[in-house]
Amino acid sequence: MAASAGPVLNREEVDRALARLGAERDAVESALLALQDHPGLRLLDGAELSGRTLERWSVAGKGLPLLWALFDRYSEALASARAVRARKAKPGAPELAELSELLTGDAVTVPGGALPDGPHLLGAPAKLVERISLDALMARMNSWYAAVLEVVSAADAVWSALPARIDLLLAELHRVRTLAASLGVRTGGHPLGDDLAGLERDLTELRAEVREDPLALWRPARVPAQRGTVPEGTAFATPAGVVDTERFDRAGRALDGVRLELEDLLRLRDDAEERLQGVGDLLQRADATLAEARRARGEVLAKIAASDVPAVPGPASALRERIVTALELRQGGQWGRLAPLLDALEDAAAKELARARQSLTEVTQPLAVRAELRGRLDAYKAMASRMRVAEDPEVVERYEKARWLLWSAPCDLRAAAVAVARFQQSLRPARAEQQDAPDGVPDGVPDGTAAGTPAGTAGTPTGTPTGAADEAVGRTPADGQVQGG
Repeated sequence: MAASAGPVLNREEVDRALARLGAERDAVESALLALQDHPGLRLLDGAELSGRTLERWSVAGKGLPLLWALFDRYSEALASARAVRARKAKPGAPELAELSELLTGDAVTVPGGALPDGPHLLGAPAKLVERISLDALMARMNSWYAAVLEVVSAADAVWSALPARIDLLLAELHRVRTLAASLGVRTGGHPLGDDLAGLERDLTELRAEVREDPLALWRPARVPAQRGTVPEGTAFATPAGVVDTERFDRAGRALDGVRLELEDLLRLRDDAEERLQGVGDLLQRADATLAEARRARGEVLAKIAASDVPAVPGPASALRERIVTALELRQGGQWGRLAPLLDALEDAAAKELARARQSLTEVTQPLAVRAELRGRLDAYKAMASRMRVAEDPEVVERYEKARWLLWSAPCDLRAAAVAVARFQQSLRPARAEQQDAPDGVPDGVPDGTAAGTPAGTAGTPTGTPTGAADEAVGRTPADGQVQGG
């Protein structure tokens, strides 16, 4: 054997090197056995691969047989070194030189270029055989081991994370499709049906991709320059990276959205009859209000002269036709089409009732003005009694005229308003005399009373305080203007 080109080891260095190399040999054997039993390796060996996984595994898949071949060479070289060391308890110079060559020199013959990223992959010519040291052989095994473990572990991580979850989501999707079918939501007939069909297609494609090309869904945490190494002391390491679940998560969120919309349709199915009944009730109230408006309009035209009374609109026949359509959709179980129609019907029915109430208000406005003028006239009469001028001929004349105009039919509101204003003006002189009297009380009238009646009550209509009537004195409406209307 040729002499070692390096320094000759002494006996202690030889024994330490043999112990270290023996421990490394045992660790490599344990790691290879674990890798051989790795579930990801069994799946890769039995799967029909494609894409990035096929490309990576076509290289890394050759690593395990080669690792065992390199391990055998390593074990043989180590056994040879142990045999030389066992010749003598105290080896001499020739034995130490031979051991130094075996332990540190290029004494191991291996296939040329046996590296995962070796020159033969880059286009350079590969050697048939090479002679390397045990340490170089260990580094080469580590490189191959890391390359194989990375592919195996990454594929296993993807296969462990996604297929079962995809199957569960597909099962949930089928349950949702059953619910959709019960609501009349089908592909081509409703957007939600199309969404479910698209989700099923996406999930089926994703499951096929996971099965054939798991590495397409793996996002390594290390850059390529950092690959090919195994953390010290770990023979069966967890891959550094994450599984890309964005497509799966997006499909899950979309399915949740579809399910929520279908649950809304389910609630619609349960509540449709009650909601349609509510729409019918609103229209009945609107019709009753319009009938009251028409009756009131006839009364106004008969009792109020020269009044511009707006016409009362007719019932919403078009809305009732849409209700018939909604009933047909409910009967046919077409909940998807019924949902927007029912929302529109509820809104339209509420607006129809509001329109009927507005029409009644506008029609009865002249009657409200007449009632206000009557109340004002009664308040002024009560005021005249308190001021002891109710028997004054001018006051009596103006009161009677205003009362005749307000209680005759048809009532001329414009003339009645002028008459009420004139009656109010007739109270001004008495008002001025009352203010000039001591303590503001007319002679002969006890303080706080009018003709024996408690102040603020005599002759005042219910709901019209005396103070409000007193305040009305001094307000003279413009000629021809209807006050309070």
